[in-house]
Amino acid sequence: MSMYALVETVTLDAVPTDKGLLLIPVGRQPLPIEHVKHRLFAWHEASFYGTLLETLKGDYKGEDAIVLPEGMSFRYLAKDIHNAAIEMEYTPRLTYLIQAAPILLRCLEEGRFAPDYESWREGRLGWRLLLEDEESAEWETLLEESAEEGMKPLVAEWPNRVLDAWTKEHTEVSSAWEKLLEAYPLIQPTRLSGQNNDPTDAPAEGLVADEEDWQILTGWKKDEVPFRVTLRLTEPGTTDDHGEVRETWQLDTVLLDRDNPAFRVLWQDRLETSAAPLLPEAWHVEAGPRVQKEQRRWLTAVPGLDGAGGTVKRILPDEEVWRFLTEDSVRLAEAGAAVLLPAWWEQVRKQRVRLKAKVRSSVGAAGSMFGMDAIIEFDWRVALGEAQLSEEEFLRLAEHNKRLLRVNGEWVLLDPTMLEAIRKIMSRTRKKNGLTFREAMELHLLGGTELEHGETDEPGADDPDEDEGLLRLEVELNEHLGRMLGQLQETATIPLLPDPAGFQGDLRRYQREGMSWMTFLSRFGLGGCLADDMGLGKTVQWICYLLHLKESGQLTAPALLICPTSVIGNWQKELERFAPGMNVLLHYGAQRVKGEAFPASIEGADVVLTSYTLTQMDEESLAQVEWSALCLDEAQNIKNAYTKQAAAVRRLNARHRIALTGTPIENRLTELWSIFDVVNPGYLGSLGEFRRSFVSEVEKGNTARIGQVQQLIKPFLLRRVKKDPAIQLDLPDKNEMKTFVPLTAEQGALYESIVQDMLNKVETLSPMERRGLILATLTRLKQVCDHPLLLVKKGEEVSSEAGLLEEEESSSGVGRDRSGSARSVGMAGQSAKLARLLEMIEELRVEGDKCLIFTQFAQMGRLLQETLAAERGEAVLFLHGGVPKAKRDEMVDRFQEDAETGIFVLSLKAGGTGLNLTAANHVFHFDRWWNPAVENQATDRAFRIGQRRDVQVHKFISLGTLEERIDQMIDKKQGLSQQIIGSGENWITELSTDELRELFTLRRQWMEE
Repeated sequence: MSMYALVETVTLDAVPTDKGLLLIPVGRQPLPIEHVKHRLFAWHEASFYGTLLETLKGDYKGEDAIVLPEGMSFRYLAKDIHNAAIEMEYTPRLTYLIQAAPILLRCLEEGRFAPDYESWREGRLGWRLLLEDEESAEWETLLEESAEEGMKPLVAEWPNRVLDAWTKEHTEVSSAWEKLLEAYPLIQPTRLSGQNNDPTDAPAEGLVADEEDWQILTGWKKDEVPFRVTLRLTEPGTTDDHGEVRETWQLDTVLLDRDNPAFRVLWQDRLETSAAPLLPEAWHVEAGPRVQKEQRRWLTAVPGLDGAGGTVKRILPDEEVWRFLTEDSVRLAEAGAAVLLPAWWEQVRKQRVRLKAKVRSSVGAAGSMFGMDAIIEFDWRVALGEAQLSEEEFLRLAEHNKRLLRVNGEWVLLDPTMLEAIRKIMSRTRKKNGLTFREAMELHLLGGTELEHGETDEPGADDPDEDEGLLRLEVELNEHLGRMLGQLQETATIPLLPDPAGFQGDLRRYQREGMSWMTFLSRFGLGGCLADDMGLGKTVQWICYLLHLKESGQLTAPALLICPTSVIGNWQKELERFAPGMNVLLHYGAQRVKGEAFPASIEGADVVLTSYTLTQMDEESLAQVEWSALCLDEAQNIKNAYTKQAAAVRRLNARHRIALTGTPIENRLTELWSIFDVVNPGYLGSLGEFRRSFVSEVEKGNTARIGQVQQLIKPFLLRRVKKDPAIQLDLPDKNEMKTFVPLTAEQGALYESIVQDMLNKVETLSPMERRGLILATLTRLKQVCDHPLLLVKKGEEVSSEAGLLEEEESSSGVGRDRSGSARSVGMAGQSAKLARLLEMIEELRVEGDKCLIFTQFAQMGRLLQETLAAERGEAVLFLHGGVPKAKRDEMVDRFQEDAETGIFVLSLKAGGTGLNLTAANHVFHFDRWWNPAVENQATDRAFRIGQRRDVQVHKFISLGTLEERIDQMIDKKQGLSQQIIGSGENWITELSTDELRELFTLRRQWMEE
């Protein structure tokens, strides 16, 4: 038999503590405390039969104890302790609590409890039970009996402890009480809020008259008096109850009917004589005492309202009105007083002054303008509510030195700090002789800007998300500028120009719109960015724009066109084809003229062609000329504002600037800023301002900021996409598909080795070294996914071992016959990508189709050329950055015109832009650039005007590798470019080590055995 079975009775004691009610087995008890707990609470569902209760083993004065939460204790002692599966005896202390528990339970269930007034006066939150007669007698008897044994304080205080715990568990009660205290902070002792324990901080006498007053203020008792005493502020110019017009601000004591607030009686001193007959008879007894009590409350809360004879002052001086509206009325409300303020105050309090720069009617009337930095003439208007004042009227009004003034029958608020801010802005613009057109455009497009009081920075440099205390700065354009800007925002409203006489060809309607848009901008000296999809004919639109300048006599100096070296030849051919009468000069090659002789060498030229590289090298020569127009083709080449190349372009002098690009944003929003800062210098502010105001917010997903960027750039950026119904290109479809391939065993082993090597080093490096290691690892992993030879051997050894062609032979596109087939098959066995590519090309060539193959590695391009030529027995072209311009042009012509030449391998950098290769209807991305904008640009070498067949785009992805993971991320990351008008690799360097491990680690289930 168990020794526990011999125990028949447990003696139990109870001790209230901060943790809860401790149930303590006393005397010599052989039962473990856990065993006692499960016996005591065997039928107690609320504690999940005791399993939720904490036990203390020797922690309370050496005794074991069970912790019963106070909010659970009264119900357990009232009902469930008698159901315990154990024989018990109770100590006197627990006996008294068990007797008190049923009374406490009934009061809580019936809501018969309230905050205790005496506890509140002592600076603490206490509660009391609202006992009925029988309960009250029973409770008194219990207190008397417990007093005989010295336990009255325990019994008397226990309900307060339980009620405090119970209300905290019932949030509807505790939150209601907290809201009352928050609404009336002046009627509670400071100690109650827990701020400090100094009893002298209790509220002054007079705010709360007695317990009944306190219960009414806190909502625990209904006020039975049929009216409410209120303090009303009446403004000058209003008619009082005697029909007289008041000339001063006045404070009136008014009695409001609780059931009908529209009925009110004016009371002052005792009762206005004329109002006495209006006072309902039921109010007479309570009116005097209640008014006196409320006025004492008002004067206690705001002593400054004290008038003669201890009453509330009736006339309120002008200098005190502002304080009453903003401070005194708030303090009165916090003391539980009712205050009536003029109906207009809430609107005026939130009113923001609007400072308007109204452009004079003469500006822009001649139909031409002067660029972004031109100073425009305007007149200041200050909008105060509905009233609009001239600068002179406003300054004259401000001399009154009043915060509240009546203007045209409407009250307005004049904050001294706001007045000073307006004066500073007016003074600053006078020193600058006005606003620049750039500033006016920005203010108009954004609908104005918000300035903190005292703010003197340039418009747009502040944070418009904070509304309080702001001055709004706006611009009001005149009719001419408003119409011009409206046309820029809705380009369809710009009048279409006819095709230039010297143009040899036919423009589509959307191309004519683009030409007209650029010409329209040139009239006003405003630059623009033509950002049509690749293949929509940006080249021909700019050529027609240039012809219009020439034929209208505006081409008084040559235009300068800067483009990548790879497309200079393309521009030459396009100009010869579409504008044969245009005198084109090429600034390229070792024999180009430089230095002081340069300006004379270009006399008579209509357009000068050069490259971005030479622009940087020959900046001093090019900067000697004021060009009629500057065109930046593939303008993403200046996307990094910090490069010497971008800086050189920015310093060139041109009357009008146009950027051409299909990808104004590739990775970051700052790339858009860099392009815009060339075409419209200063328009988007400094780079630092642009970062603070827009970049950081847009990257956080702030849709409001995205909208603001759209508003700012829309007039100066024209973008159309191929699938736009308005374009009506009738292009075939572009079908994109992903080709997933596994790694070979050799590739997998190399891949894992590289990842492990990086993870072993990455934690020990500085931030800069860490980024370098991660980027180097990315490159190596992509090379492994392409072919092991890219990693195992250096370029020369790869070429030798693989039997690749020499550079000159490679560039010419000459391949080998099938004698090299065995070697090529062996190389394909080392790379699943290469093996799959061979299979797919076999199929498409059988059908007579042509293909483009893009890779970012020159070594891979050579390996592809050699392997494909050996396997197919046909010529394979390879275009990379080392191919001279003449050879490049020859290769493009050969691929476009020779039916037998059907495979063109291109490095992504050299062949991704500016080329027209519509003979191909298949595009392979052998390795991923991880930048959708760049990949799409490369694809558009084939998917462009002139294409007559559906284009199949194949993107190769190695399964189980970072290629697959990043491909998934790309699908989620393309929003920025689409919202604002791609994505690169640098974001990967900022990942944590755990995130890198998750991204890079090879999932071996996809590896070939």
